[in-house]
Amino acid sequence: MPSTGVTTSSLEPIEFVPANYFQPLEFASVFTRPAPIEVDLGCGDGAYLAAVAGQNPARNFLGIERFLGRVRNAGNRIRHAGLTNARILRLEIGYVVTRLLPPESVAVFHLMFPDPWPKRRHAGRRVVTKDFLLSIYRVLAPDGSLRIATDQTEYFREIERIASQTPQFIMVKDERPPPAVSTFEKRFREETIEIHRLLLRKVSEVT
Repeated sequence: MPSTGVTTSSLEPIEFVPANYFQPLEFASVFTRPAPIEVDLGCGDGAYLAAVAGQNPARNFLGIERFLGRVRNAGNRIRHAGLTNARILRLEIGYVVTRLLPPESVAVFHLMFPDPWPKRRHAGRRVVTKDFLLSIYRVLAPDGSLRIATDQTEYFREIERIASQTPQFIMVKDERPPPAVSTFEKRFREETIEIHRLLLRKVSEVT
């Protein structure tokens, strides 16, 4: 059976703490080897992050999560799986995307089940806005992509509307099976809740 990566020491740090929170990250200080970077935005308990990192040992994966308990759970999953190609950064998604990720440095972003903020007065807190997509565009490598999944139909329609007005991306309905299943998705499947998926591919030249 092929290995999914080199076994990591139980003492090796999974949570990455930047030396400077006001300068772009140098991925050479985050991972032990150069490789294409994928970022899981809001990695939660790490179920999805650990699964995709295990399936793709030739790539490096960075999970972004702001809640300490979730960061610890995700770190435990990564450590128990023996993965050296996954790290976690404990910060707000928006700050990381706009301030810390270098231009054209990320091959794929994963945004799995972002908080829908369903109440009208809270809609402004949703992570997907036009400015957010433009920040994603800046950070994506040529032909890079953003994968989105949500169980909230109204939020999905709003994401589609925003994406349709952002010519920096080609909008593709993502009907392929997901590369991995998050804890949220597992629960939604058990409750037979419909899941909406979208793939946004970076356009290299915007006309």
